[in-house]
Amino acid sequence: MAKKLTQKQMTKRLVISAVFIAISIVLNELLSIKWPFGGSITVFSMVPLALLGWQYGVRWGLLCGAVMGVLDMIIGGLSNFSYVSGIAGYLILILADYFVAFGVLGLAGMFKNKIKNDTVAFALGAGIGCFLRFVCHFISGVTIWGEYANGWQSVWAYSLTYNGGYMLPELIITVVGCIIVINVKPIMRALED
Repeated sequence: MAKKLTQKQMTKRLVISAVFIAISIVLNELLSIKWPFGGSITVFSMVPLALLGWQYGVRWGLLCGAVMGVLDMIIGGLSNFSYVSGIAGYLILILADYFVAFGVLGLAGMFKNKIKNDTVAFALGAGIGCFLRFVCHFISGVTIWGEYANGWQSVWAYSLTYNGGYMLPELIITVVGCIIVINVKPIMRALED
C-alpha cells in the first residue's frame, strides 16, 4: 500500500509532473522529425514521461502520459480528425494515437523494486512502454489509416513499416535517455517525495 502524501509532497509531485509534461511537449514539438500522417522521431521527448512513471509509480505515470497524449492531440493532432470519419474512427484515433499511446509510457516504473538493478529495470520498463505505444499506433494504422496504404500489398505491412519507422528509433532514443537520466543522482534526488 502506498504511503499517504503530505500536501507539500503532493504539490511538489504535481509541479514536477506539470513541468515534465511541458518538457515532453517542447521536445516533441521542437526537436523532431515529423512523419506526414502523424508520428515523429524526437530527442528524448518520452523520457520525462517514463521518469514520472518510474519515480511516482505506474498509476501516476499512466495518468501523466494520458495527459500528455491529450495535450499532443490538441496541439498538433486535431487536423488528423479531418482524415477519419464515424464515431469508431474518432474513438480509435483518440485512444490509439493519443490517450492510450502516451499513457502506456507510464509503465516505465513497472519493474521498480522487482529487478535489483535500477538501470536495467527502468530501461526495460521504458522499452515495454515504447513498444506498447507502437502497438497502439499499429492498431490505429491498420484500422483507420489503412486507406493510405496505396501501393502496399498489405495494410498490416504498411502500418508496421510506417509506425515502426519512427517508433523503433523512438524506443532506442528513449531507452538510452532513461539509462542516462537514472544514473544522474542529483536529478533522481530532486524528484524524491
